[in-house]
Order: sequence, then C-alpha cells, then structure tokens
Amino acid sequence: MSFRQAYEATLLTIVTTRDLLSVAVLSVVLYAFYYPAPYSHQAAQALPIVVVDGDRGVLARRLIEHLGDTRAIQLVGEVPGMAAARAAVRERRAEGILLLSNDFAREAAAGRAGAGVGIWLNGSYLLRAESIASALAETIEDALAERQAALGTARGRSPPILVHPLFNTTGGYRDYIFPAVANIILQQTLLFASARLVAERRRRGLRASGLAEGLGRWAACTTIGMLAAGFYFGFVFWVQDIPRAGNLPALAVAVPPFAGAVAALGLAAGSFFRNGDDALKVLLPTSVPLVFLAGFAWPHSAMPGWLAALSWLSPATAAMHLFTRLNQMGAMLSEVAGPILVLALSIAVYLPVYLWRSRIGTVAPDTRSPAAR
Repeated sequence: MSFRQAYEATLLTIVTTRDLLSVAVLSVVLYAFYYPAPYSHQAAQALPIVVVDGDRGVLARRLIEHLGDTRAIQLVGEVPGMAAARAAVRERRAEGILLLSNDFAREAAAGRAGAGVGIWLNGSYLLRAESIASALAETIEDALAERQAALGTARGRSPPILVHPLFNTTGGYRDYIFPAVANIILQQTLLFASARLVAERRRRGLRASGLAEGLGRWAACTTIGMLAAGFYFGFVFWVQDIPRAGNLPALAVAVPPFAGAVAALGLAAGSFFRNGDDALKVLLPTSVPLVFLAGFAWPHSAMPGWLAALSWLSPATAAMHLFTRLNQMGAMLSEVAGPILVLALSIAVYLPVYLWRSRIGTVAPDTRSPAAR
C-alpha cells in the first residue's frame, strides 16, 4: 500500500468507525464546551460568611454593614461565639468566619490596622477562600479608613495600587485552567484513537506492508491532531473568550510537531495491545496523572528530579510549555524552541518504534466473540 492509499484509508477508517470517530472527533468537540462550563462565571460570588461580633461598637456595626456592599461575600448571620461559627462552617452553612474581638475599636483607634480582627476560611476550595479573604480585607480597610476620616484622624492613605493581570487578564479560574487542560484533552483524545486504531488492526492480524504504509497511517493521525488543535486554538478559544495572543504563524509551526508526537506515541503504544479495548483500559487512567505531571498544577521545580524528567515523555508536557506561551503570553517562536525540540525528539523515538512494531508485532486474528474477549 502506498503512502497516499494508507493516508486516505486511515482517515476513512477513523470517520466511518463509530468508536474511533467518537474518541478522535466527537469527544474533542464535547470537551471544548463541557469542560469550561462549570467555570463560566470565573469569579466566586455571594460566598456565605458568619460574623462573631465581640465589640458591639459603632465601628464594628459599620464594618458589618459594609459587608453587604461587595458581591464576593454574603453575610448569612451573626452568631454569639466561635463554637457556633465553627458549627456553621462544618454544616456548610458558611464558608468563612469574621471575628471582631472586644477590643476591636480600641485597636483601630490606636492605628493598628487589622488588630482585633480574625478571619477563618474553609480551605477546601482555594479559589473561594481567596475570594472571601480578598473581599474581607478590602472591606475592613475601607471601613477603618472611613472611620478615621470621620474622626479627623486620617493619616493620608497611599494611592491605590492598580493590579492588572498580565496573561490571565480576567483573573478567572476558567481562563487559568482551560488553556492548560486543553493540551491534555488534545493529547489524550488523539492518543486513545490512534492506539485503538493500531490495536484493532493487530486483533485482525493485519500489519503494515512497508514503510510508506506506516508513514501514511501516522500522517493521517497527525492530520486529525492538527485539525483538533486548530479547532481549539482558532475557534474554541475565541468562542469561550479565552485570553489569547493570536500568534498564528508560530502556532502553524508548533502544532504539527505536537500532533506528530502524540500520533507516534499513540500508534507505538497501540502496537503493544491485542485489541482496542485493552488499549483504552490501560491508557484511560493516565489522564489525571498527566495533568499533575505537566507542570501547571504543580511546578516541576517542586517535583523530584526524576519525576520531572519522566513527565517530558508525555508530549502534553512540552505542549503545556509551548502553547500557553504562544496563546496566552505572546511568546515568539524562538522563545519556545526548547519544547518544539522535545516534540521533534519524541517523534524521532516513538515513530520508529511504531514502524518496527507494525512490521513484526502482529498476532493471530482474534476470532472470539466480543462477549468472550
């Protein structure tokens, strides 16, 4: 079979086989809209807190009134003591506790900002805890400044510091998590499809008739990966309004090595399984570990050296350092030469393994019924 015949036959097999089509195409489209959906609001709002007011003074009352001026938090009640406040958090009626001690007003009058104030937060959800902490700190600062101005004791506040995120311009969780996880989605969908493609060929006792056929099959899977990446970076990021730099020429250079590396890895991995179901059973659980190994949820510098080095065997790790720089940070092509080189080396390693296995790694056709396999 020639390169062109293998290329066309592989594409036809993918689009006409239900299992391959659902993994390589339909799941890519599904995840593009399903995964970002829970984070569409970006910033947490109306997070419930309870107040323990030990001061009962004018300033404390004014501060509590100010809590209703922010959208990030919602005062759900005042409780008599810390025992009741902790019970509210344990019962999930509140996410945080604001304690105003009995010397709150005296400490504020003495100019010791923050003294007499205690904040306890439910740290189970880091984004929610950060939102509550920021809102409470800002509210306390504003209330104290207003009180000092009313008493004529204001010492002059420094001008506000304007903070503008450089890359995640909205400061939202979706715009942080989705550009990184998209690389995992693109890898795993293509990995599963290409591995299942080859494993099913082994189940039927088929093998590549020559180098051209093997390269044609790899090129077809690479094409599917390139189309999926183009769909995400060129359409999905725009529809979801993900912060992007729009460096399309650099992406045109970077996407083929990524797709080629993933396709080569998937084909090589699939050549070690007797059928497509076995390939998916082994490869499916790798998605979650790859998220943590890629380096965005936990930095490589904080990992053991051997584990950080092992993570680069996955093309998604290089893609994380490649596409987030190009898409979100506006990097030049020369600034991502390292990850591109890693992807090129991955092709140089995984593709020969597949080409070799496709010639000798065949098994007798599996004639058992699907129920017996």
